[in-house]
Amino acid sequence: MKVVPTICPYCGAGCPLGIKVSNGEAIGIEYITDHPLTKGALCPKGNAALEILYHPNRIRSPMVRERGGWREIGWDEALELLARRLMEVKEKHGPDALGFLSSAKATNEENYLFQKMARLLGTNNVDHCARLCHSPSVVGLRKALGSGTMTNPIPDLANSRCIFILGSNFAENHPIVSRWVLEAKDRGAFVIVADPRYTPTAQLANLYLPLRPGTNIALLNGMMAVILREGLADFQFIAQRTKGFEALRASLSDFSVEKASEITGLNPADIVTAARAYARSEASAIIYCMGVTQHATGTDNVLACANLALMCGQVGRPGTGLFPLRGQNNVQGASDMGALADLLPGYVPTTDDGGRRRLASLWGREDLPPKPGLTVVEMMEAAIEGKIKAMYIMGENPAVSDPKAGDTLKALEKLEFLAVQDLFLTETAQLAHLVLPVACWAEKSGSYTSTERRVQWSEKAVEPQGVLSDLEIIGLLGKKIGLWDKTFSPEEVLREIGLAIPAYRGITPERLKASTEGIFWPCPDQSHPGTPILHRDRFLTPDGKANFYPVSHQPPKEEPSLNFPLIMTTGRMVAHYNSGALSRNILPLSRYAPSLWVEINPQDAEEMGLVEGERVRISSPRGEVEAMVRISEKVIPGLIFLPFHFPGVNFLTLKELDPEARIPAYKVSACRVEKGGSHGV
Repeated sequence: MKVVPTICPYCGAGCPLGIKVSNGEAIGIEYITDHPLTKGALCPKGNAALEILYHPNRIRSPMVRERGGWREIGWDEALELLARRLMEVKEKHGPDALGFLSSAKATNEENYLFQKMARLLGTNNVDHCARLCHSPSVVGLRKALGSGTMTNPIPDLANSRCIFILGSNFAENHPIVSRWVLEAKDRGAFVIVADPRYTPTAQLANLYLPLRPGTNIALLNGMMAVILREGLADFQFIAQRTKGFEALRASLSDFSVEKASEITGLNPADIVTAARAYARSEASAIIYCMGVTQHATGTDNVLACANLALMCGQVGRPGTGLFPLRGQNNVQGASDMGALADLLPGYVPTTDDGGRRRLASLWGREDLPPKPGLTVVEMMEAAIEGKIKAMYIMGENPAVSDPKAGDTLKALEKLEFLAVQDLFLTETAQLAHLVLPVACWAEKSGSYTSTERRVQWSEKAVEPQGVLSDLEIIGLLGKKIGLWDKTFSPEEVLREIGLAIPAYRGITPERLKASTEGIFWPCPDQSHPGTPILHRDRFLTPDGKANFYPVSHQPPKEEPSLNFPLIMTTGRMVAHYNSGALSRNILPLSRYAPSLWVEINPQDAEEMGLVEGERVRISSPRGEVEAMVRISEKVIPGLIFLPFHFPGVNFLTLKELDPEARIPAYKVSACRVEKGGSHGV
């Protein structure tokens, strides 16, 4: 028996796990106890990871849809069909009639080659699910700090003396983070949790703030108003390392804690307590997730978090910083690799002539398309309008994960050609003309970048059965189309990534394979140890100074009404993962929550005459879904919560977009709940 080191295929924490292999088969998991992040721990999803490998529902052969049914075909026929249909659409309608969705579950190398293929075909219509979760972090933190990423490693939270958690339920969704927050508490840290729902994470709090959905900015501005009024800002840090503070001060001059209380529904004294605790602490950290980003004001929400951290000088030191927790195992890496409609590898804007031409030269071209492409939601809108004719989707399930998902179904059904590359016949794959089966994480090698910027190598543990890796498929397809003349190993692609992205220049296959801890980017050369903590001496902006951006509260895009009197919010749960394409197929996970449920406050349940366990119909102006009732005081009156891992939930959500990050407003939707679900969910 041998033990092969890999990286867990679920959330963005980047937890390592060893796979015990005997006679070519995976027979168990080995816990890696010397890793600095996990110390050997795995969450329920990580412990069930091997269930994917030999699952009977895995697709094992390419399939083409004919007359409403599926016909299995060989790889040569499948790749020939894919190449021919993509090129037919390009030649007839132009390259911008093509759309590409990359994958936060694929390796860095696969994402890099996938977006490179799109750009060499002449379009920037390439995006992935970071657009739907943390694009406001990419935009907002880049504006404020020069880098749209987590500033400190997760274990560094143990050095914090105040931890402010906003819109994150990491106790369920990134469980390893809890270890380090609890260690900080044991050392005397004060923990604040702001969330409309009393989650398992909120149970860790010294101070819980049940704010109204969509009022993050009012809370943050209220805290900053207190800090300014009481002289708690770090004025030396502000003077030496930031710009734009006076504009922020002016914007807060007439904003009071009482106004913040009126908007958020919080006790004014609690807002004051939170402000003092954060500002007075010698090391304060902010952890946030999609409760901050998934709003039409997502970028402003992130900027408000950055404003608070900068005002108090809580950046660039151990125990401080901003911790945007990414949801999928390689959403950070996919973003770094340029799988974004407006950004090339290394976050070079497509409109940056010098940066774009440098990449073009590396790829053997004179130039690349400068016009920013369409994002996930915009591609679907363009497909409905007939502007996008063909889509190639790698490891994404937009039929479940997109907002106002009824529109996405219309878009996918209208396409002249849809190719989907995945492990299972997902809701999206069922609409495809061509489905390509792929290797899972343990059946291929490559690198992944965790939420904390830690780049790690994952080895192939077992040979795939009848399927190819995403990298092999992209390589063979690009060769057929004539984009390159050979296929590539993961090691070859990672070396090119180092040439394309300065922050990855010192991250080589050899260094990653020799490291048990991974390497934090930026790592500018092979002698560099990596950079666990950003912004120690200077920020990553052109002049080295951070920027304040005044922002103000804006009401959610949709408010309760007579017909839709409740607010619905969505989120994750411990047993499931994103669109559920993996976890709903894994019995040990799906048994925990086999069908959709809705959390309702006892007061609302009593008014509607609802009892625990009965089925109800939940409607919004966009659609409806059925669920089983869970009566709980975890949600405040007037609010319901649904886990978004099940089909139908996103039929209810809004498609209103943040004007900068282009993320949809998932977190606040008006709805109603009615008795009498007609069937099981």
